[in-house]
Amino acid sequence: MLSVIYAMLFYVATAVLVVGVGMKIRRYARTPAPLKIPTTPAPTTAWGVVLRMFREVVFFESLFKANKWIWLFGWTFHMGMWLVLIRHVRYFVFDIPWWLSFVQPFGVYAGFAMLAGLLGLWARRVLVERIRYITNPSDHLMLALLVLIVASGLMMKFVAHTDIIAVKAFMLGLMRLRIETLPSDPVLLVHLTSVAALMIVFPISKLLHAPGVFFSPTRNQIDNPREKRHLAPWAAKLEG
Repeated sequence: MLSVIYAMLFYVATAVLVVGVGMKIRRYARTPAPLKIPTTPAPTTAWGVVLRMFREVVFFESLFKANKWIWLFGWTFHMGMWLVLIRHVRYFVFDIPWWLSFVQPFGVYAGFAMLAGLLGLWARRVLVERIRYITNPSDHLMLALLVLIVASGLMMKFVAHTDIIAVKAFMLGLMRLRIETLPSDPVLLVHLTSVAALMIVFPISKLLHAPGVFFSPTRNQIDNPREKRHLAPWAAKLEG
């Protein structure tokens, strides 16, 4: 019964995540940008925009220029998160390729980087007065959920070990619409419940900045208003 409950939970969470994020991306893509508003100095070519977006997504360039301490905590958390996510790919493939084996030890300790980054970002929302003023209860709840996910994952690695072979069999079974037996370890159940909760709330949370950054006109526009007249698609139809 426990395996069935968690299987249904993850099917629902996956559906909510995929459909919800897909609808948000569709909304972002359809939202008109009537003005040229790239933050200067801005690139004047399409390849320049691509390079700028790469620096923004990978290195958090604008945040680095704005505040070094926030950049340090934010970049540490996000880069650690990517390593952890890549490490977790092993639970969804039968044969582990060499590059996935190579990243495993780095992914383990990236969990500590994630936790340090999260705690730093959380402390900022408590200790910095101007940030505390604009912080909502939902911000604290989201940070608490992320900390719970990371902390429970680290506990399974270093404190309360679980049967990862059975966990992998369960995940592979879900991908094939087959329910395998899930270990009933409390820490594992807390970890999986927290992950499913994050997947469900993701489409309605501030975490949507992940896909949203690619649709920001201050970042994705070419700075060429003098060379080329800018017309939003809806305005072009009116002129036509």
